[in-house]
Amino acid sequence: MKKLTVLAFVLFSLNAASQTKIKASDAGKHIGDSVSITETVSGGRYLESASLTLLNLGGVFPNQLLTLVIRGEDRAKFKANPEELFKGKTIIVAGKISEFRNRPQITITDPKQIVIVD
Repeated sequence: MKKLTVLAFVLFSLNAASQTKIKASDAGKHIGDSVSITETVSGGRYLESASLTLLNLGGVFPNQLLTLVIRGEDRAKFKANPEELFKGKTIIVAGKISEFRNRPQITITDPKQIVIVD
């Protein structure tokens, strides 16, 4: 199991290395860019009525620096509820930044986009 985790981290790192590494506080300046961000998950919630999971990075809602959005069909790919699995953890997330209501977000479609670093 440990070898598998190391292998997944190495593969993720190779993919993330090809992306621009930025701070979560700079996410708004990179709309449309594929990036890699290391940040702590400050909190999250599952919106059952919309079948969305929202993870807040760099601050609690509504003062988060960046939101990770996981749709219902993608939520099912995680081994545990993402809002519980990642809360309080420092992660590396890779993906393309988009904007919703003038706030930066990354849509997560694959659990491999997120790696826990602590």
